[in-house]
Amino acid sequence: MIDLTMHKEQLESAVKRARERNIIIPTFAQQKDPSLIPAKIKEELANIGLWDITPRNLFRITWKNEPVAKGGGFGGVNYVELPKSLTGVDARIIALVGKWFPTGAHKVGATFGCLVPRLVTGQFDPIEHKAVWPSTGNYCRGGAYDSTLLACESIAILPEEMSQERFDWLSKVAGEVIATPGCESNVKEIFDKVWELRRTRGDKIFVFNQFEEFGNYLWHYDITGHAMEEVLAKELGPNDKYAGVCLTTGSAGTIGCGDYMKQLFPTSKNVAGEALQCPTLLENGFGGHRIEGIGDKHVPWIHNVKNTDMIMAIDDNLVVSLARLFNEPEGRKYLASQGVPEELVGQLDLLGFSSIANTAMAIKFAKYYELGEEDVVLTVWTDSMELYQSRLKDMHETLGEYTEKDAAADDARWLKGITMDYLQELTYTDRRRVHNLKYYTWVEQQGKTYEEIMDQWYKEDYWTSFQNQTEEMDALIEEFNAKVGLL
Repeated sequence: MIDLTMHKEQLESAVKRARERNIIIPTFAQQKDPSLIPAKIKEELANIGLWDITPRNLFRITWKNEPVAKGGGFGGVNYVELPKSLTGVDARIIALVGKWFPTGAHKVGATFGCLVPRLVTGQFDPIEHKAVWPSTGNYCRGGAYDSTLLACESIAILPEEMSQERFDWLSKVAGEVIATPGCESNVKEIFDKVWELRRTRGDKIFVFNQFEEFGNYLWHYDITGHAMEEVLAKELGPNDKYAGVCLTTGSAGTIGCGDYMKQLFPTSKNVAGEALQCPTLLENGFGGHRIEGIGDKHVPWIHNVKNTDMIMAIDDNLVVSLARLFNEPEGRKYLASQGVPEELVGQLDLLGFSSIANTAMAIKFAKYYELGEEDVVLTVWTDSMELYQSRLKDMHETLGEYTEKDAAADDARWLKGITMDYLQELTYTDRRRVHNLKYYTWVEQQGKTYEEIMDQWYKEDYWTSFQNQTEEMDALIEEFNAKVGLL
């Protein structure tokens, strides 16, 4: 269970701070169904930009924002269906779009699920504590953003080789930014920095480690899971069937939605992906890679491996090549000439690096199972190319002009040429092997117990015991808002 123990003295500090800073906190129910948001909040949002640093944008932590940069209301879930002319497969591949969250990435939801329960119980004191967000990218951006909206000091930690856009933006939002050695796959270096902060700053910090925080898992189980359910309710025809969800695993928070979907569709598959250059799930972890947004060399504590049906690896050369194909003028012109609808071609900047990897996974999955026109595969576009413009610029300067010939080659090799290698259907013992990889990181290095790692595998209600806690959290949020007295 997620700890919801009340700390009354610190809670009073949080209430006082919220009253002073005009903070009202949305419920999980309102994030699933924005029609529940009070009218006066919606009126205020009409004059607020999607990325603005204002507490009211807490109410835009939802998959249902109107896709505009400022003043938008709410509608249905933002998603895109990809045609065969792009994917090369008959299966219907549908992607939820993360660009229309504040910060341009869905991680503001995951960080909300971690910070808010601690805030409304008084476990986190916004006056005494600093929120530490160790991350491989978007999570610390979401954490810094949510912290600022909730009037909390933040410390963002991320690898030094992440895109410049992330560091530029964090320098304006986070209280402190710490760059650790290495690239996307250097997660241990992030953990080492966290232990150093614990030693040097003691009880003045509160660490929200995305790889072990069940609030991250729970937000995606409940909010992303329900969003996927709504998309299927709209899109599934009488003969259609839902095949599964394909997601790269960074913290393994997003793939928590797969647990919700399996409860609705027991025969569906949960597919976990990683970079071929650092095949942790497939080959126990080594190397570095360029797919920003996913982390490696360990299995996250919050990854329910027992519910994972397949693992696969995506070559990072595919990701950077398709980033050019989807965004360079000659690439878009070529795709249009191949029959890809121009409206979709104009939307291909909705895919950031990990989003491209997720899409490639869905295509690989469809090919492996020989899925047809009545099969639906879900994935998530976690962020957009808005966060990777410096990478495109670097590639253009390093590799030169992108031509029609380059586009034809990349489409043939990296998109239409996606193959079924580097994947594995998991048997019971395969899943147990992957799960046991948690031991080295979490028991030997991070202080978890052998008993709990066994409970994760053998205890029947370990993963289901907290899945309904959002109702209890909503009650605490409503009590908090009542004490603040702004509604």
